[in-house]
Amino acid sequence: MTRMARAAAESDTAPISPPAGPAPARARTWEVILAACAGQFLVVLDVSVVNVALPSMRADLGLSASGLQWVLNSYSISFAGFMLLGGRAADLFGRKLMFLTGLGVFTLASVVGGLAQVGWQLLAARAVQGLGAAVLAPATLTILTSAVPPGAARTRAIGTWTAVGAGGGAAGGLVGGALTDLLSWRWVLLINVPVGVLVLAGAAVWLTESRTRTGRRLDLPGAVLVTAGLAAVAYGIVQTEARGWGAAATLLPLTGGVLLLALFVVVEARTKVPLMRLGLFRVRAVSAANAAMFVCGSASFAVWFFMTVYAQNVLGYEPLEAGLALVPSSLSIVFGSKLAPRLMPLAGARNVAVAGALVAAAGFGWQSALTPDGPYLSSVLGPGLLIMTGLGVTGTTLAALATAGAEPGDAGLVSGLINTSRTMGGALGLAVLSTVAASRTAGGTSARALTEGYALAFRTGGVVVLAGALLMVLWLPRHSSDG
Repeated sequence: MTRMARAAAESDTAPISPPAGPAPARARTWEVILAACAGQFLVVLDVSVVNVALPSMRADLGLSASGLQWVLNSYSISFAGFMLLGGRAADLFGRKLMFLTGLGVFTLASVVGGLAQVGWQLLAARAVQGLGAAVLAPATLTILTSAVPPGAARTRAIGTWTAVGAGGGAAGGLVGGALTDLLSWRWVLLINVPVGVLVLAGAAVWLTESRTRTGRRLDLPGAVLVTAGLAAVAYGIVQTEARGWGAAATLLPLTGGVLLLALFVVVEARTKVPLMRLGLFRVRAVSAANAAMFVCGSASFAVWFFMTVYAQNVLGYEPLEAGLALVPSSLSIVFGSKLAPRLMPLAGARNVAVAGALVAAAGFGWQSALTPDGPYLSSVLGPGLLIMTGLGVTGTTLAALATAGAEPGDAGLVSGLINTSRTMGGALGLAVLSTVAASRTAGGTSARALTEGYALAFRTGGVVVLAGALLMVLWLPRHSSDG
């Protein structure tokens, strides 16, 4: 974007409250980043933190096997379905307001879930948690990019945001295992409450309100269509694990979701003030970064699942042991996320993103050589470090490219879009790779059969990441002003 275009775009977005002087603004920058990253950590943590607590939840609340699956699915479907709406709401109604609203809803739902006495209360609370997360997540990235000027400083801030989010996903198994073993499954949800209250208090003081200054109103038909479409697609994807890809329970929501999203595109093309300007996808950095994030996300989300079940089901680790075993990998994705901003000015954003994907693909290839009695160093630690470092580098670079290519008035929408791409890609990838693993095990439950299934899933994930690298080579802009 040229300086003149950027300056013209920035005239559409301004703080609502009077701006502070330069020195106080600089002093508050890290406080703003801290609040934004803390919100993102909570959102991503709750995607995975309940995994190890599921058996305890089932025993305490009498959940069926399908009900247990919906402890995860109700959160992910609501999260994916409402995220674009949450992103645009932040642009129109205020980023600080949406941050506080989303975090408040998320925290209250955590209280209800942690105190649930019957299964339906827990499932409803998880769905409301997902709604709060969908409002909160886009606001975290928008607040961060609004607080830091374009260039190397913003890229470093995005690296921190990516690292903290990735750390939340990685820490889920460890945190969930520790809380379940030492306290009870309820604290997997209740731990959000004191953290949420602290972040709410800090955000209320540190954040300055901002929103798009255009007098635009929310495109309600577009909001309904895209939310229903994304939720239906997410529902269809999660049905594949229990019903398979050819079942009506899978095909109907998938088909309906795709049709709703197609109708959304038609409506947006004809609406004077659309929820999402279709011209946004003509910005190469935005469209290419989201496509690459979708592809790479489809492999990255599945990594934690398969590494955890391999450690527990094959190597015989206890839940807390499995969480501890993955701590180095958790730290490596943080390292990769913080390394990317240093590499981008030296090698160029596209080259850094591609290099990260190639490193991750090499890790997938190494991980696919796992054995039923594999040693920790070569079957878990080594490949995990490569995979997570590479994914951290790639994820940070793609997020920086996508947000740099957006006008300030679309910042919340683009933040919601890049989060949606990663979440929907992750949901689809986990469903596909689970099917791949199941096709190899063919119902076998022995350590060797499970290992062969997990190995094929990792091998397939490596091919997917290589495809993402090729996509980035062909589509991402060669030069970027960011970094």
